[in-house]
Amino acid sequence: ITPAAAKQIKVAAEQGGTEGMALRLAVREKKDGSFDYHMGFDEPADTDKRVRTEGVEVVMDPSFDKYLEQCILDFVEMDDGSWQFVFLNPADPHYVPPKLN
Repeated sequence: ITPAAAKQIKVAAEQGGTEGMALRLAVREKKDGSFDYHMGFDEPADTDKRVRTEGVEVVMDPSFDKYLEQCILDFVEMDDGSWQFVFLNPADPHYVPPKLN
């Protein structure tokens, strides 16, 4: 999780009344081999993998580890001026690294 993503996650938790809850990440492999990402606030389960990064507790089912091991979650401004979370994941066969300015 980048610092920008962590800041927005904390803002979202505050606005949604979910402060103190972990951020749950999940991924599903689509038929074309690309990944479909999901995230939301949740209570950790005993079987979850837990990671704390940038002050955010992240939980996930251990079965997603192979998909998310090198993944970076960022919060970026898009070309149209909107802001959104993006998953930068070299394990995704459809991943294209961002162009550096």
